[in-house]
Amino acid sequence: MTPEEKKAEALMEIRGYREEGSEVLEEPKELKGFTLIRARDGEGKPVLFLCSSATTNIMPKHVEAFRRLMLAHKARKGIIIARGRYTKDARTTARRFKDVRIEFIPKEFPPFNIFKHEMVPEHRVLSPEEAKAVLEKLRVKPYQLPWIRASDPAVIAIGAKPGDIIEIRRRSPTAGEAIFYRYVVEV
Repeated sequence: MTPEEKKAEALMEIRGYREEGSEVLEEPKELKGFTLIRARDGEGKPVLFLCSSATTNIMPKHVEAFRRLMLAHKARKGIIIARGRYTKDARTTARRFKDVRIEFIPKEFPPFNIFKHEMVPEHRVLSPEEAKAVLEKLRVKPYQLPWIRASDPAVIAIGAKPGDIIEIRRRSPTAGEAIFYRYVVEV
């Protein structure tokens, strides 16, 4: 199993996805040699992981081919995990898509479940209703909350995106449980 496939496995465990199978792609030609992992989220919706163990830089042609593959599998969420880097044009291409959401997992992301470490507290993305209630209770605007970068490994692991509000629960032998809220930003 490649490090990229281990990262996909860790993300599936953290997010509660159920793996359905994997294959090394021959078609489309832009993705030849990439590994495709099929999974289902907690609601039973398909999620696709595209893993590249070569140091290939991910470019717009790869993102567009992955989008076509996602549409063929009726998946609205896709995750690319590559050993190479993601070009700026590839990220821009992915942001333009309105029918699918593609996440890019950085090569520095750890290939294990970071939440199993005793020093990493529980994180979760608040639903829009929960976020609205928290903001009203605290009488603040989202940007007035403490910020957390979208590149933070815990934020990546739970699939939060800029503009989301996350809840962090820290347990302590002296304080019991403390709840914190952070606003996800792209910096």
